[in-house]
Amino acid sequence: MDPNTRGPEEYGHEGDGQGPRQRPPRDSLTPDFGQHAPALARTVQLVSGDFLLTVNPVDGSEIEVCPPTERPARPVKLTTAERAEAERASRPPVPPGPALPALPLLARQDERERLVRLLARGRSVRLTGPGGSGRTRLLDLVADDCSDLAPDGVVRLNGCGRTGDDLLHDLFYAVFNAPLHRPDREDLLSCLREIGAVVVLDDLEFGGAALDELLEATPECAFLLGATPDVPAPSAEAAVEEVALGGLDRAAGLDLLEHAVGRPLTEEESNWAGDLWFESEGLPLRFVQAGALLRQRDRLRAGESAVDEFGVFADAPPADAYDTTGDEVPLPSLGEAAAPAPLLASRLSASARATLRFAVALGGEVPHQAHLPALVGDTHADAALGELAACGLVSPVGSRYRLAAGVPAQLEAAGYADEAEAGARSAAQHYSWWAGHPSVTPERVCAEADALLAALAVLGPLTHPPAEGEESAAVHLARTASPAFAAGLHWSAWERALRAGAEAARLAGDVAEQAYFHHELGILALCGGRLDRARSELETSIGLRGALSDKRGTVAGRRALALVADRSGTPIGLGPTAGEEVPDARYEESASPPGGVPAAFPTLQQPSSPALVTHRSSPAPSRKARGGLKGLARRNLVAAGAGALLVAVLGTVVTLGATSDNEPGAPSDQVGVNPSASEGAGGGSLGADRPVNDSNGDTGAATSRPTDPGPDGTPGTSDDPTPTDSPSGSADPSDPAATSKPPSSSKPPSSSKPPTTSKPPSSSTKPPTSPTPTSPSPTPTDTGQPSPTTTPTTTSPSTSDSASGPAPTAPTSTTASASQSSSDPVI
Repeated sequence: MDPNTRGPEEYGHEGDGQGPRQRPPRDSLTPDFGQHAPALARTVQLVSGDFLLTVNPVDGSEIEVCPPTERPARPVKLTTAERAEAERASRPPVPPGPALPALPLLARQDERERLVRLLARGRSVRLTGPGGSGRTRLLDLVADDCSDLAPDGVVRLNGCGRTGDDLLHDLFYAVFNAPLHRPDREDLLSCLREIGAVVVLDDLEFGGAALDELLEATPECAFLLGATPDVPAPSAEAAVEEVALGGLDRAAGLDLLEHAVGRPLTEEESNWAGDLWFESEGLPLRFVQAGALLRQRDRLRAGESAVDEFGVFADAPPADAYDTTGDEVPLPSLGEAAAPAPLLASRLSASARATLRFAVALGGEVPHQAHLPALVGDTHADAALGELAACGLVSPVGSRYRLAAGVPAQLEAAGYADEAEAGARSAAQHYSWWAGHPSVTPERVCAEADALLAALAVLGPLTHPPAEGEESAAVHLARTASPAFAAGLHWSAWERALRAGAEAARLAGDVAEQAYFHHELGILALCGGRLDRARSELETSIGLRGALSDKRGTVAGRRALALVADRSGTPIGLGPTAGEEVPDARYEESASPPGGVPAAFPTLQQPSSPALVTHRSSPAPSRKARGGLKGLARRNLVAAGAGALLVAVLGTVVTLGATSDNEPGAPSDQVGVNPSASEGAGGGSLGADRPVNDSNGDTGAATSRPTDPGPDGTPGTSDDPTPTDSPSGSADPSDPAATSKPPSSSKPPSSSKPPTTSKPPSSSTKPPTSPTPTSPSPTPTDTGQPSPTTTPTTTSPSTSDSASGPAPTAPTSTTASASQSSSDPVI
């Protein structure tokens, strides 16, 4: 079909051209294209160590122990093609526009050969040179020379803003194929020991022990480190060779300037370049910028006729400070050549100058060229990066560009930082929309992490409570970028964004966002093994969400907190929560109840005092028992179960004690306060009181009323012995009075047969008395202190297998009852 002729089917016109045809009816079930449904939240699952982490940007990330079926296999190394693709992705993008001529590396051949020799021997080298000395250019050439020295080739890394742990993970992902997997420390070091490569690490920012740790973790790698002189040096044990890089000599500087200009220098320009060499100490960057100044001067001297003829300089605005007629354009002064950034920027396009303002506002970070049209407001603003690179105002740093050394200070002095806050706010709003868009992958957000973090660093301290219906730019940016950093495994940027977001949310008074950031910080600390930090952050988040009645967020926080408690071995309720005072401890020790302890439980030791409960408390009231169990029993299932069991036991004892008072000689009256008496080493008495006749008028016959006060010294209590008139020490179970008749002899039996004599043996005990108890015997529910007349009884160590000691009528009994044949239940 002819593209210039509108067809009836394609463009809605009838074949005869008389008018548009009727539009077909719209389906009512089809949504309107103008009303887009809200995009679903982007959740990502990844494995961190033995945890399965689900990055949830709505309610907060969820973490659990990784199931065995979800655990990834051991990472494998990238192939040669995959490694080459990763290396291309690690380099900065090529600026749009015509390709710039590559400048030669002059007067660096000796340093280049020395570096290659040291790396070929497996030695690590640090190349030290100031900014603008051509260090990055030299490292690139040496890396190309060493491409076939190691089995894993050459790995390029950048240390600008990176810690030692970040570089270890960067090296791991540069060699191994491990998508959505962040190994723990042990697995990471195990994989790094298998890497044999030449690692070219530029812009290193640390030394000393941190650098030693990096080198020790990779014993099969040779490092080529690039750093400035102000970075700490490696330790003496690191065995790192040091190579210094200085400036160029005068001849090399003039030669480099001619290559930058693209023509031979005039005598006037040569003299001017000599003065520049002395002022700049021979730094190559100054000659590159000086070459850009001379090219702009040539452009101004060409005049408008040359522009009309060739059309290549149409977008370049003329400089206001210079005369554009003929050859009268003077050379820049020596001061302008030593600090050429303002003069160079004044002769660039408006988009390039706006890009410089954004870069100054972001701390020197130049936004990616794909973001420049949206930030600047010009569809052709991406070409500004090519202009800045040609003038030497920006330099490559890893996979991005930054302002060259010395340029930020020069631009700030020229007034480019006057609107830094407005520029940072515009960048934050743009990056907030971009990072939260579903089509943007986490890897792309991580590649732009430095610009996003720079905007957060500027706007975070300036945050204030927003007006009604508005939202803080810093909080919004941190909220949308932090999940992408987590999913992209750029966890140092994740932590920095969370901390900046938490502080901005606090200044803005946004409690919900503050709770989210603290929750994410707790998850991050848990993944890193910092359990105390994780507990603190999660408890803070739970408290904030509890104040907001955020049930879903609270559930996610409590699940993570339970995992922290499981890993630390400390129950959730046993540590002081955030902001809670820890009172003085109050210790309570439980003694054996008077009714005895059930024999179904293990044998318990008798307390040293007959008191039921012994209090050792401080003057201040306390809510915490020994080990923190009592004060936090509501949150401790173990303590709750023990309390329920104790209540059941005491209730049973009270019930039996109350019902046994209706029968004479009840079993509860035959168990003393100290039931754990045991037989002495010499086979003597067990310490029980000897039965005597009662003085109630019935002489010569033993009754059920004891005549000895018992071990507690108080007559009428339940520990008083009961006599028996049975010659064998046992009675018929059907006889009601038989249960109250104890054996007539207190001598312990030598066998399982009961005693056969009822004659009271002679002893040196005191004469019998006839006590008349005036108060009922204490029941197991008494919790007060004992009577002043109570005296403890000294007994020998127990050999009984019962918790209450052997009963008089049944020496071989294994229960705490007074008679084995009693029909009452035994406790």
